[in-house]
Amino acid sequence: MNKYIAYCGLNCETCDARIATINNDNELRTKVAAEWSELNKVTITPEMINCTGCRIEGAKTPFCESLCPIRKCAKKKNYETCGKCKELMRCEKIKMIIDNNEGALKNLKSIR
Repeated sequence: MNKYIAYCGLNCETCDARIATINNDNELRTKVAAEWSELNKVTITPEMINCTGCRIEGAKTPFCESLCPIRKCAKKKNYETCGKCKELMRCEKIKMIIDNNEGALKNLKSIR
């Protein structure tokens, strides 16, 4: 299984936060922080944009590290991803992701 597929099915390999981290791209960090601040209605600073992927050892954004309810749940259940969970299609935690990202749902279903 692709280690860059997040617990929620998103592809961390294509995430701008990961790309900024592995390329040490401060301009991209600033852009991502501004976009995510607007999207989430919270202050996100460029310094917070450090992540290697949510299932990979290494840096995580503060949200991914300790706040993400999807990651917390999957880790608690010892699932590689939410694709292993029989509650996937009824789960309120992951609903926003899979309802708005066809690729994430496809990734999760492909590993069931």
